[in-house]
Amino acid sequence: MILVLKRGTTREKVEELRTWIEATYGVIASPIFGSDTTVVGLIGDTSAIEMPALEMQENVERVMKVSEPFKRANRKFHPDDSLVRIGSLTAGGQQILVAAGPCSVESEDQVCGIAKAVSAAGAGMLRGGAFKPRTSPYAFQGLRAEGLMYMKKAKGHTGLPVVSEITNPSQIELFNEFVDVVQVGARNMQNFELLKELGRLRKPILLKRGFSNTVEELLMSAEYVMNGGNPDVILCERGIRTFETSTRNTLDISAIPVIKRLSHLPVFVDPSHAGGAAWLVEPLAKAAIAAGADGLIIEVHNDPKHALSDGQQSLTPDQFTALMERLRPVAEAVGRTL
Repeated sequence: MILVLKRGTTREKVEELRTWIEATYGVIASPIFGSDTTVVGLIGDTSAIEMPALEMQENVERVMKVSEPFKRANRKFHPDDSLVRIGSLTAGGQQILVAAGPCSVESEDQVCGIAKAVSAAGAGMLRGGAFKPRTSPYAFQGLRAEGLMYMKKAKGHTGLPVVSEITNPSQIELFNEFVDVVQVGARNMQNFELLKELGRLRKPILLKRGFSNTVEELLMSAEYVMNGGNPDVILCERGIRTFETSTRNTLDISAIPVIKRLSHLPVFVDPSHAGGAAWLVEPLAKAAIAAGADGLIIEVHNDPKHALSDGQQSLTPDQFTALMERLRPVAEAVGRTL
């Protein structure tokens, strides 16, 4: 349930209304102050609340029921786009952010060299895997804590904020120390115990959509993090599993405007995992920008043929530099910057 307040309602009056609602009905009343409108979202069991009683309140313009199960992630609760701060960067603003780097951190020299190259090309963040949830137990599982330390050293050389994937709640302390944006991978999108713990963290969470999950399920996973107290969630479309076999996954381009309509959270796209081939990264990245994506996650490796994971979908630093140049006109065409 959402209360849209009258224009000019002071913060003092909003606080009075919030206190009264919570004391009277036993629900959480969450005010959101937008550029033009202030709304109060009611979270909890609202079945016993009579709408006329709320509509009679002095500063209430109208009351609306919310049919969707996600509340805090719902655009009805938060009409303005959310902006997520990542150091000096802002996800969800006019600038389209690009996180680039290797699928797996393999050595200090490797990740530091790639970080310098992608930074020079215009990337705003460094992505890299230290804990790798692989399909095969015999595949490279990552350098773990050592990999995170190498990424922090790369940040020291370039200033790029670090994005890396967490796989277990026991890793939170490490990630809190070494990582700027905590990524939840597709396999863990519905690891609800992990999501609850990340709700207590005071770092941005990059939440990837699962292989076979709906947009609503993605938003419900975001709800777990936000309900825990962390509002800084970035959603990521990385391709879903369909009957098509010519690509690794099928990039759901329609998910971008659908999510934008339903939610206020920023949306990133991972064209590397979606296509599964280096030659597909450029067209998918262009399509993502045109559809309204707020950011891209692109895999870059200094020697893709000998990469320990996902070399076939990784660009070389030179290819990434050329790609960034070709993406800038697309961003400008839709009123954005890169």
